[in-house]
Amino acid sequence: MKIARHITMLLLSMLLLSLPSAAAEKGEGGGIDLQHILFGHIQDSYEWHVTDLFGKPVVMHLPMIFYSEHTGFHTYCSSSFAEEAEEMVDGPAQLGSAEPTLVGLRPGPDGFAVMETGGKGTIVERVGGQWTPVAADISISKQVVVLFIDAFLLLLCILIPARWCKRHKPSDPAPGGFVGLMHMFVMSVYNDMVKGILGEKADKYAPYLLTCFFFIFLANIMGVVPFPPGGGNITGNITITFFLALCTFLIVNVTGTRHYWKDIFWGDVPWWLKVPVPLMPFIEFFGIFTKPIALMIRLFANMLAGHVIAISLSCIIFIMFALGGAMGNVLGGIMTPVSLFLSIFMMLLEVLVCYIQAMVFTMLSAVFISMSNASPEHH
Repeated sequence: MKIARHITMLLLSMLLLSLPSAAAEKGEGGGIDLQHILFGHIQDSYEWHVTDLFGKPVVMHLPMIFYSEHTGFHTYCSSSFAEEAEEMVDGPAQLGSAEPTLVGLRPGPDGFAVMETGGKGTIVERVGGQWTPVAADISISKQVVVLFIDAFLLLLCILIPARWCKRHKPSDPAPGGFVGLMHMFVMSVYNDMVKGILGEKADKYAPYLLTCFFFIFLANIMGVVPFPPGGGNITGNITITFFLALCTFLIVNVTGTRHYWKDIFWGDVPWWLKVPVPLMPFIEFFGIFTKPIALMIRLFANMLAGHVIAISLSCIIFIMFALGGAMGNVLGGIMTPVSLFLSIFMMLLEVLVCYIQAMVFTMLSAVFISMSNASPEHH
C-alpha cells in the first residue's frame, strides 16, 4: 500500500506539472485549443516547450541546421525564429501542391522562415518572391534530443551491470540494487522471450532482440514522464518505429535459409496454386513486407493513442470551466476529480502498455527470425 501510494502521488505530480501548459493554450474566442494541445505534445518541434510558469512559457531552444542550394549550410538557434506565425501564406501552393491552403509563417534571419505545415514545420527560404523548402534539414529537434537521451540512459543501464559482471566471478553472491534489478530483467527477457522462441540460436540474435526490448521499453517509459529528460514520445513517431521494423526486416531476410526462400517461392502446396498463376508465391512474397509493417504500425499506434487519451482526459477540466457561467463552474468542479482519477488510471495503464509493446515487438521479431531460420523438419 505504501508503494502504491507513492506511485499515485508521483503520477499525480507529473500530471499537475503538465496541466499549466494545457491551461495556457487558448483557441479562438478564448476557448481551449484542444487540437494544439494534443499535437503540440506528441509531434516534433524545433524547440522544447517544458511548461508554463506564472504565465510565461519555459522553452529549451535547440539548434537548427539546414542546407540551402543557394547559400549553403546555415546554423541558427530556434530562438532566432518567431514563436508565433506573423504572416499567412498559401502554403501548399508555395510547396508545389495544387490545393490552396493558408498556413502560418514564422520569420527568421537571412530570409528564412518556418512554415507551419504540421509537425515541427518546414524550413523555407524566399527565392524569386516565393517561399521554397530548403534542400536538407538536419536540425537537432526535440525528438532527436530525446533519442540521444534515451540512448545514453540505455547505455548506462547496460554498461553498469556489465562492469559489475567483469569485476566479479560467477561464484560470487548475486548483486543487489540497480545491478541486481537489471540482471533479473535481462535474464527474464532472454529466457522467456529470446531463448524460449529461438532455442539454440538465441545467443546469435540475443544482442539485437535485447537492444530492441530495452530501447523500446525505456523510450516508452520516458515518453510518459512529462518533463525533461522525458516528455518526448519517440515511439509515437512513425519514423522511429519504421527504422526498428526495417532492422527486423533486414535481419529476417538476410539471415533466412534457403528453405525459407523455397517455401516462399515454391511452397509445399498443390501445383495449381503455383502455376500458371503464381498465387501462393505472390501471397508469401507479399507477407515478407506485411510482417514488418505490422510491427511498425502496432507500436506507433498504441503509443500515440495512449498519449492522446491521457492528455485528452486532463483537458476535460479546462474544457468544462471554459464554458463559463454557473454551469461551467459546476461542471468543472464535478469533472475535476473525475478527470484526475481517469488520468491517473490512464497513466498507470500506459506504464503497463510500455512494457507490453516492448515485449510484443521483441517476441514477434524473434518469431519472424525463427521462421526464417527453421530447419526443413520444423517448417
